[in-house]
Amino acid sequence: MDIFDHLVSGGSADRTLTLSFERRSRSRQRVVLDDGSAALLALPRGTVLRDGDVPGSADGRTVRVQAAAETVSTAAHADPATLLRAAYHLGNRHVPVQIGPGWLRYLHDHVLDALCRGLGLTVAVAERPFEPEDGAYAGGGHHHGHGEATAHPHHDHD
Repeated sequence: MDIFDHLVSGGSADRTLTLSFERRSRSRQRVVLDDGSAALLALPRGTVLRDGDVPGSADGRTVRVQAAAETVSTAAHADPATLLRAAYHLGNRHVPVQIGPGWLRYLHDHVLDALCRGLGLTVAVAERPFEPEDGAYAGGGHHHGHGEATAHPHHDHD
């Protein structure tokens, strides 16, 4: 079984691995590559894999990560202030959000859809790869999560 324990910069990959965002957020797990072979991801804790990342093994084998299509909601509006208001409310709920020109995307949730519609956005549900923004405390790399040095205080949203 291949053990992929580091990220490789550039280059090609031997095989592919298609994972949901939730699975790409776990740095240590057993996986099944797209060719059906078993492997182990043993990346540094906090690593979040992005579409196109290439984990490597000690023996030089590589695999290219592909973001799986997931059920997502895309909320859109032409007014930037309305989009910002929706982003604020989603962020206040600690919802991972992908941001594009004129739209916000999050993993589908009918309650969040209703919130965005209530703010005046149109919401469309579809199957698409999900690539949310890195957290503000992620340090700009492929690390996402809450370690002692990067954690922010949690608070209630009552």
